[in-house]
Amino acid sequence: MSRRSLTLLIAGVATAIAIAVSVLVPVPYVILGPGPTLNTLGTDSSGQPLITIQGHRVYRTSGHLNMVTVSYQGGPGSNLNIFAALRAWLNSSEAVVPEEELFPPGQSAQQTQQQDTQQMTSSQQTATAAALSALHIPYQTQVAVVLTVKGMPAHGVLMAGDVIKSVDGKPVTSQPSLTALIMSRPAGSRLTLGILRGGKPRQVEVTTKQSGGHPVVGIEVQEQYDFPFTVKFSVGDIGGPSAGMMFALGIIDKLTPLNLTGGNFIAGTGEITAGGQVQPIGGIQQKMVGARDAGATVFLAPAANCADTKGAVPAGLRVVKVSTLSQAMNDLEAIKAGQPVPSC
Repeated sequence: MSRRSLTLLIAGVATAIAIAVSVLVPVPYVILGPGPTLNTLGTDSSGQPLITIQGHRVYRTSGHLNMVTVSYQGGPGSNLNIFAALRAWLNSSEAVVPEEELFPPGQSAQQTQQQDTQQMTSSQQTATAAALSALHIPYQTQVAVVLTVKGMPAHGVLMAGDVIKSVDGKPVTSQPSLTALIMSRPAGSRLTLGILRGGKPRQVEVTTKQSGGHPVVGIEVQEQYDFPFTVKFSVGDIGGPSAGMMFALGIIDKLTPLNLTGGNFIAGTGEITAGGQVQPIGGIQQKMVGARDAGATVFLAPAANCADTKGAVPAGLRVVKVSTLSQAMNDLEAIKAGQPVPSC
């Protein structure tokens, strides 16, 4: 075999090996694309209302208040290769991001899915609280223990599921109020906590400890809500917290004669707090594409995400900048009346 033939053979084998490696070896990236959109005023694929309210008068609604989602390819255990990543990188409606942006190191895809499901459930409760707050409908907030930190004062004293009602006789009405009561006394203070365990009241004592420059007892808590009527959601296996604002608007539209959409096709995204603050989310460019493809003409975007929309707004879609739930309501009323609204 001549030297030239040998060189060509080696180059060909090397190229074949490189192509095989590129196809077979996964890359640590995830492809984001537009996901399905669901009308919070409508029904799912089985005909079940996305939002069902029982125990309170509801009103007829029209138009769309669509929540939007992001689909993804890749992740732990996937076979996403470099060619698929390059193809997505060239597609303006998709994005290629490092795997760790969606999947924390050491966390499986199943664990991430479980976390997303928990976030969705929590966002539905928070959205209900935000909607009722906006409508001045009273409800009760409880602070429940999620876990105790081993080696800290509360470990072995408090249990997951305990509802903390008071600290030294002072009522706990929210997570910030609990934090304020614990920090109101110096580290080393002995606190008497009034709790509900299994629905039964009892008192326990915990001595605070200095950590991070302030007194703590070593617990993780979350707010739970006791609403005066029932609000149920049906969204299938969609996860994450970013539909909160649209859930809240859907609830408000059903509970009032406002007709927020005016018959228009509105879509939007944004995590919501019980106080009605609209917080930023990820994947907004893909969500705008999904919304426009579904027929939306107006898109409600968190103000903090406005910079992410620059140069990526699909033709025919109007992006409205919102910071609070009440502002979103006012903007929708203004759009119905043909008045100007803030835009990204």
